Amino acid sequence: MAMKKVLLLMLLFAPFISINAQIKVDLKGKVAREADRRANHKTDEAVDKAFDKAEEGIASIFRKKDKNQTADSNSNKDQKSGENADSKVNNESGNQAAAAQIPEQEKPSLIWAKYDFVPGDKVFFEDNHENEENGEFPARWDLVRGGGIENAVFDNQKVIYFRSENALIVPYLKNPKDDYLPDVFTLEFDAWFEAKEYCYYNIKLFDEKNQPASCNLITISSNSVYYKGVGGSTYPGEKYDDNLDKSYWRHIALSFNLRALKIYLDDVRLVNIPNLGCNPTGVTIGVPYFNSAGTKGINRFIKNIRIAEGGVKLYDRLLQDGKIISNGIRFDVNKATLRPESMGVINTIFQLMTEHLELRFSIEGHTDSDGDDSFNQKLSEQRAETVLNALLQLGIDKSRLTSKGWGESKPLSDNSTPEGKANNRRVEFVKL
Repeated sequence: MAMKKVLLLMLLFAPFISINAQIKVDLKGKVAREADRRANHKTDEAVDKAFDKAEEGIASIFRKKDKNQTADSNSNKDQKSGENADSKVNNESGNQAAAAQIPEQEKPSLIWAKYDFVPGDKVFFEDNHENEENGEFPARWDLVRGGGIENAVFDNQKVIYFRSENALIVPYLKNPKDDYLPDVFTLEFDAWFEAKEYCYYNIKLFDEKNQPASCNLITISSNSVYYKGVGGSTYPGEKYDDNLDKSYWRHIALSFNLRALKIYLDDVRLVNIPNLGCNPTGVTIGVPYFNSAGTKGINRFIKNIRIAEGGVKLYDRLLQDGKIISNGIRFDVNKATLRPESMGVINTIFQLMTEHLELRFSIEGHTDSDGDDSFNQKLSEQRAETVLNALLQLGIDKSRLTSKGWGESKPLSDNSTPEGKANNRRVEFVKL
């Protein structure tokens, strides 16, 4: 009888013993998780403080004018986009929330302050889609494959629209079978990435229609860049290769120097290969097959494609010519508002002046011949002053800088071609 009572008591209290044991386990797990959370929180605070301190020098360059205004979806799109400085497409509505009006919490000035991409100094292929007819095949390109590549207007801007999968184009150039890429060159364009869609873009550093295959495939998603056979990386702070919640433009920039390849997505370098192991001979751009379940591959657009020959370093140019000529400083259309990708050149000039305290510059703006002469003169003056102010905000003493504008009066190239206009739209740093 006594044994039965003992067994009965054990059966009655067994659930409570099990629950108590489970509680102990959960408490231990909870304590560990809370310790991790607090440690991570302290680490995040330390990183934020370091970022805030680094940001002080240039926070006002791209600071939003109205701090209480909430940016709409177009502000996020336009912040990601590059713009051809003197294009005559009406972009007023699409540029209302461009780089100078990005929400402060995104810390754009901090990130772009580290941007070190400097475009080549001589543009030899430029497509800003000027005079293109909507719905027609892009006039400055040749088709490799794909039946749905057309000119279109998207986000109030002229673009190249890839309507079909596995579609590729190459620049329409004389003698395309020849190696037309110099030993030092840069490639830039803007690409649209649609939320929850398969918006991938491919780059090949050979002309697939006219040249034998050489270098491997470059794949670009909204948050990552990969070079086949070597690898790549994901944009800092992003968990996935694809954007899931919002749509936006990205600025893609690529530089090649003899054997080294660097690829940038907006303000961050994601690929850095010291020895590419191949000779780039041409350019092919397009979109791959659809291979993600549930996606349609819609809204794949590119714009503002530019290929430029590289040159000597900025300081060497200064010693050789007494000035630095840059077409890598970009502005909003018909405005003096700096675009974020301009920071590559500005940061380099800042570093140069920091290392060589004897340097003084006259910052001089130039335009192409499109539009009214008097407007171009005023615009060039305003743009030169904008660059001067950017350097002042970085910490350069005002006594070392002056600014002036020349409008369209001093062209470097023929204004009858897109490449000539691109070379004429420039900012010069003339040694005083």
